[in-house]
Amino acid sequence: MPHATGEIKTRLRATPTLWCPGCSNGIVTRAIIDALLGLQLDPEKVAVIAGIGCAGRITSYLEYSTVHTAHGRALAVATGAKAAAPDLQVLVVMGDGDCVAIGGNHLIHAARRNIDIDLATIIYTSGSTGEPKGVMLTHRNMLTAATSISAYLEISSEDVILCILPLSFDYGLYQMIMAFRQGARLVLEQSFTFPAEVLQEVVEEKVTGFPGVPTIFAILAEMKNLDIYDFSGIRFVTNTAAALPIKQIEALKRTFPRAKIFSMYGLTECKRCTYLPPEDLDRKPESVGIAIPNTEIWIEDEKGNRLGPGQVGQLVVRGATVMKGYWGKPEATAKKLRPGPLPGEMTLYTGDYCKLDEEGYLYFVGRMDDIIKSRGEKVPPREVENVLMNIRGVKEAAVIGVPNAVLGQAIKAFVVLESGIRLTVKEIQRECLDRLENFMVPQEIELVPDLPKTPSGKITKSGLS
Repeated sequence: MPHATGEIKTRLRATPTLWCPGCSNGIVTRAIIDALLGLQLDPEKVAVIAGIGCAGRITSYLEYSTVHTAHGRALAVATGAKAAAPDLQVLVVMGDGDCVAIGGNHLIHAARRNIDIDLATIIYTSGSTGEPKGVMLTHRNMLTAATSISAYLEISSEDVILCILPLSFDYGLYQMIMAFRQGARLVLEQSFTFPAEVLQEVVEEKVTGFPGVPTIFAILAEMKNLDIYDFSGIRFVTNTAAALPIKQIEALKRTFPRAKIFSMYGLTECKRCTYLPPEDLDRKPESVGIAIPNTEIWIEDEKGNRLGPGQVGQLVVRGATVMKGYWGKPEATAKKLRPGPLPGEMTLYTGDYCKLDEEGYLYFVGRMDDIIKSRGEKVPPREVENVLMNIRGVKEAAVIGVPNAVLGQAIKAFVVLESGIRLTVKEIQRECLDRLENFMVPQEIELVPDLPKTPSGKITKSGLS
């Protein structure tokens, strides 16, 4: 028997094979090849049945194809198929993690390639606030997240999802995973560099799902003549990270009048923590919502005590989406993963300051590493950025702390204005004085043409000074 995989594939394609009418053509999988190699039998008479899903009448077919077998029924199907076609020397049946091969009196169960707690991928954090770290995620982590997100977005095989986000970015990668898992269609674009072309494709491809980030929505808000596009087919729009500025939410409502807008929050370390149901968007626009299905969240102080409504502390996440750790970084892992309520489980300490309201809705305050200490007060940059972003004419904003001999740290804001808008630094500071506590008003404001960003569109503050 030839042992070269290519030779076996070639010979199998010319071998009588069992077939289920209506199933699509397939490719010989590595598990099938391994099973055949283990039999040491002549492959001239081989039947291969592979896949998951349906059981049908088995008939002879002259080219390689697939039969879908229900989970756990591989042996039963194989036995029945062998009786129906006794002239076949070898029969291999593949199910969902279930593979058997029959040849004469031989029965072999192919070794499983992995189980759900095995490592599926290492996704690197964006590095927007520091050195990128490799997040280790198992198959269970990823499938749990995909299942939960697909459930509240109600993704189905009828959906067409646009992905203009890098697949190296977990937000982009999960668009692909969820589309494939639900049988939806995925439309891939490299970026939003040429927005008019992308929007035309949205119309032509009849896109129903539009995942984006604040930088993309800021570009949309600046575009003119959006009414020439028919966006009536857009069923949902999603945003991740912190809540969108109110003016961007209003712009999205005007652009996609029939769409449900989902404000969401998450980290690469657990994919998604919360989502805001669209029906709550008007009454809680600054919230990032409630815990996703199959996830628990709470807030702790520095001593590990759980905090009540309105109290700011570190967000803790418990559930099957929590990572296994950082690749090659045990010390960083120990800071993020700590023992949970049950023996042996680990919970994720996010490093984010948040608070919950009386109804259990989460509000993102800021990253613990980003907090500015000025005049003896702790200033979350996100609160200042939200105020800046809601000033008419401001497109983007980023706030950092810079050393100051008197204040400890001075608050410095970098502001990008919308095209054609003229605002002075004094006008922006005046708006801040009207909307912020005095100690939170930026001492320095710099108008810049743009802000440094990661490939996924996140503003990276490490490039600001």
